[in-house]
Formats: sequence, structure tokens, C-alpha cells
Amino acid sequence: MSRRGATGTWSGPGVPAAPPVIAATLPVVADHIGEIAQRFYRHMFSAHPELLDGVFNRGNQAHGHQQRALAGSVAAFATTLVETPERVPEQLLRRIAHKHASLGIRPDQYQVVHDHLMWAIGDVLGDAVTEEVAAAWDEVYWLMANALINQERGLYSARGVRPETVWRDWRVERKIKETDDVVTFVVKRNDDRLVKTSLPGQYVTVRMRMPDGKLQPRQYSPTRADDGEHRQFSVKRVRGEGGDPDGEMSALLHDSVGVGDVLTLSLPYGDVVLDDSGRPVVFASAGIGVSPMAGMLSHLVAAGSGLSITLLHADLDEASFPLRRQVVNDVLALRDARMYLWYEKDVRSLEPVAGVFEGQMDLTAVDVPDDALYYLCGPLPFMQAVRSRLIERGVAPRDIQYEIFGPDLWQADLD
Repeated sequence: MSRRGATGTWSGPGVPAAPPVIAATLPVVADHIGEIAQRFYRHMFSAHPELLDGVFNRGNQAHGHQQRALAGSVAAFATTLVETPERVPEQLLRRIAHKHASLGIRPDQYQVVHDHLMWAIGDVLGDAVTEEVAAAWDEVYWLMANALINQERGLYSARGVRPETVWRDWRVERKIKETDDVVTFVVKRNDDRLVKTSLPGQYVTVRMRMPDGKLQPRQYSPTRADDGEHRQFSVKRVRGEGGDPDGEMSALLHDSVGVGDVLTLSLPYGDVVLDDSGRPVVFASAGIGVSPMAGMLSHLVAAGSGLSITLLHADLDEASFPLRRQVVNDVLALRDARMYLWYEKDVRSLEPVAGVFEGQMDLTAVDVPDDALYYLCGPLPFMQAVRSRLIERGVAPRDIQYEIFGPDLWQADLD
């Protein structure tokens, strides 16, 4: 549907073409959007401190990650309006919508964000924000916000919930130490309601009350196929580097949550879901990035799949490989699956794998099936490097899926 703003005609079947004022002001807004985002969050949280109680992760705020996330997503959306108005940034919008649904974001909260974001743009750019410029960027915001609201409405409806009912309590049945830094939680439903099963590759949000009384959210991938009563996820302890504090959520889960305690989890969401069209599948992971791969392998085993599966995993050494026994057992249980490992030190393995290599993952060291679908998860630099090598080898970008946790998910094309 076409829309007309104060600055010109918005036309096209999806995201409409941007009027000239957006193209003219995008460079200056992009140059200052980091500062805009910082002032926006300070202003919004000053007026609405309740948003730091269960909605926004304050660790991401402290590190500046959330500010960069907002800056990146708005800039990416506006850039699409200017450069390729005929192409809706579906992947960006879809990933943000799934993240929002897992947090129970409500439509009315977009108005709060709008008011404080528009204030911040004016505060940073001053007289450069004329009435025409303000109207144009107002339109950009609501184009993006309404697209997200509509997607999120569909995600809630498909699960038969409302934003406030995406949450459910689960009781910890087992706590398993995987490595020095990773523990796995097996939780059991705490009531008789039907468990809404996860699709292979999705994630849940865990919401916990911190020692100061504030609720904080964090996303984790289910690492085993649901059985109707249980859900399983693994947590790596986040150790602060370069003066950053340790992760408060991971520390609390590691140190203070035990068997019998109750955790609050959202319904499963996430748009990176295993394709079961019959094409060969290659998983490439590093460190705790193996979590969604473990979940997808578990689904494949439960389904008795005959898909051709290749798992590529990089880690420090064998002792650091999270979920190793589960992953190896599932690879062995599949009819057509193989596994290759890369270790940075102590390059050996006692596992029945197809190959073990030294250093960082090198795709030239292994043969992968033609016409495969690729799934990546791990640190952002790892996924950027692997994706680049795959594209150099002629793999179509549409055949490379990846999961980015935390606020960096706006980097949908890994550029």
C-alpha cells in the first residue's frame, strides 16, 4: 500500500522509495547515529526506568552494544529505503520481530521509543533538523515500527499468546557441568499446560531477577529436542575482558541456580530454522555456538532423518568443546553424518570423528556436499570469515543461514 508523508510520495509494494530529504540527510544522521542512540537511551530510561526491568538487558547497555544495535538497525533500514527501495529488508525485520516476540514487546512501546528517538535526533543535530527533516525521519521510523508490529502480531497469534503471556515457569530438574565455563540446564514444565515445542534452531528467552530486584532477559538455544515435558539449554559463563564486568546473568545461572529452582522462559522464537527440504546440510560452529547445532542434530535424530549432515566445529581444545558427548552421539546415531574438528591447542581427539585439524577453521581442508545448506553460529568474526570463504567458493548467500545472539543481530548480512 502506498503512503504519503509530508516530504514526498512513498511508493512501492513493500518498503517504499525514500523521498529526497532522506537521501540527503542519511549521511549526517549515519555519522551521528551512535551519539543519537546513546542520548536516546539515557533520555528514555530516565523517563521510563521500568524498561530496564525485564525488557532491556542492562549488560548490553553498559557495554554500548544496545546503542550500536539501534544505530545499526535504523541506519540499515533507512539505507534500504534510499538504495534499494524495491527490496524490503525482510531478514533484518524478521530477526528483530522474533527477538521482540521472545521478550513480549507490546505495540504501545513503539510510541515510547519513537518519542525519545525523535528527541535525540533533534538534540544531537540541532538546527539541521528542520520540520521537513523531522517529518521524513518520523516516517522512516513508523515504516519500520509498523512492519515490526505487524510481524510480531502474527508471531503471537501463531502461538496463541499475547505479549504478556509468552512467559512460563519451569523447574530445574538437572544441572550438568559440560566444561569449566559451560553448564547445561534441564528444566521440566511446572504445570499441566501443553508445551509449545520449539522448531530446530530456535531460542528461548530466560528472564531472571537479579540481586537488586530487577528482571533481566537473555536468549539461549534449546540444545535438545523437546519431549513434551522438558526443555534443555546451555549457558557459558561470560568473563569480562578489557575492563568489562562479568556477565551477571551467566554468573547467576552458574553460581546461584540449582536443582529444584524455578526459571521463567519465553516461548521459542527465532527465524533460523532447519530446512528439511532434503538438501545436504553443513553446520559450522565455534565454542558455545554449537548450541543451536546440538538442538538441530537432536531434532534430526528424533525424526530418524536420513539427511546428509556435516558438522564442522572449532574450539580451544577437546576439553573446551561444550556438549561434546551429546553432539558426537547424535552424529553417530544419524545414518549419513560426519564431523570435523579444529583445535587451537592439543590437536587430538578421542572421539570417532572424520578429522581433526590445528588452528582456525579452514574449509579447504574438508570436502562438503554440493548444493548444501549452511548454518553458522559462533563469534561474529568467525561467522564473517566462514561466510566470506563460502561465498568465495561459489555458495549462494541465500544458502547460508546464521544465528547472531544479542544486540548484534541487526548485522543481518554480516558485512
